[in-house]
Amino acid sequence: MKIRLQRRPRGMAIIIVMVCIFILGLLAGGFASSMKVETKLAMNANNETEMEWMGRSGIEMARYVLGQQMKLPNSQYDSLNQKWAGGPGGTNDILSSISLTDVTLGHGHFSVKIIDNERKFNINSIRNNEVLLGQTLRLLGVDGADVPIIIGSIQDWIDVDETTHPNGAESDYYQSLNPPYYAKNGPIDDISELLFIKGVTPDVFWGPNAADHPPTMFQQSQPTGRNNSLLPTTGIVSAGLADIFTPVSSGLININTASQNVLQMIPGVSESVAADILRLRSGPDGQDGTEDDMPLQSVGQLVNAGLSNQGAQAIGAYCTVRSTTFEVQVDVEVGLSKRRYYALLHRNTPNDIQILTLHWE
Repeated sequence: MKIRLQRRPRGMAIIIVMVCIFILGLLAGGFASSMKVETKLAMNANNETEMEWMGRSGIEMARYVLGQQMKLPNSQYDSLNQKWAGGPGGTNDILSSISLTDVTLGHGHFSVKIIDNERKFNINSIRNNEVLLGQTLRLLGVDGADVPIIIGSIQDWIDVDETTHPNGAESDYYQSLNPPYYAKNGPIDDISELLFIKGVTPDVFWGPNAADHPPTMFQQSQPTGRNNSLLPTTGIVSAGLADIFTPVSSGLININTASQNVLQMIPGVSESVAADILRLRSGPDGQDGTEDDMPLQSVGQLVNAGLSNQGAQAIGAYCTVRSTTFEVQVDVEVGLSKRRYYALLHRNTPNDIQILTLHWE
């Protein structure tokens, strides 16, 4: 009697080999990825000191440029065509030979970007100006019924007590959310704090760029509905609160650096007047930050934007032509290591420019 041996399918061996190769490939890929991370961490550690000093050097350069700008002839104002703002500056002044981009130092290079905070409204200064806040929210497209809710909630977030404004929200409201948190009851330090406030959704805060900034766990915890709504189709201004407000500034708007959107938020400034201000300051080519700019040298020159003397004086209470608070961004690169430094500067005099904050990411 013949006994036939049952043969295993030949395809099974191939499958086993392929599975083994796949698993080994995953292990090799994970190891390679881990080694890449370890190599980058080691490289960053080796370049740590040099990157920090390059970042600080960039901040010191910003301080120097801002100080020298005040010493130049006919520089009783700050504008977008000046060197600190990335403009060409004057051809014969002391800053003409200075570059703020791709500055070589040591084994790397850095670039400096300076933005004045006076191009935006100070949210802490105007929190009780319900006319200005209301106009801003309506121009951004917030439903009229929701405007008093956001205004009252901003006031409650900043004031030092737990007494709720009409339509506002204090800690008892925020404690009912998941996760719970408390009202700050103090000045806003970072403009992103507005996202914690009742009624301020990503659409309201970021405006047209909201899709690039998904809600955090705190915004997701807030109940949806008409009290959190933005109607972007009805917005006259294509912007968000982040484009209009800053937490630290002199409290006045520099009419030489503010955007048309910000200028329109000033009570008494229509869309056409805001456009006229931009037309006046940008010169013949109609572009801010170029050689032919004609910055306003005083607030009184607002009369050239079609305003009466009385109208210019009323608007002038909100305006200036000088900036005092500046955000500095320094991008550092040493070999394959990169880091971004941030500083907040306050300029008192050409020789007194204070560093208020400094951090990096």
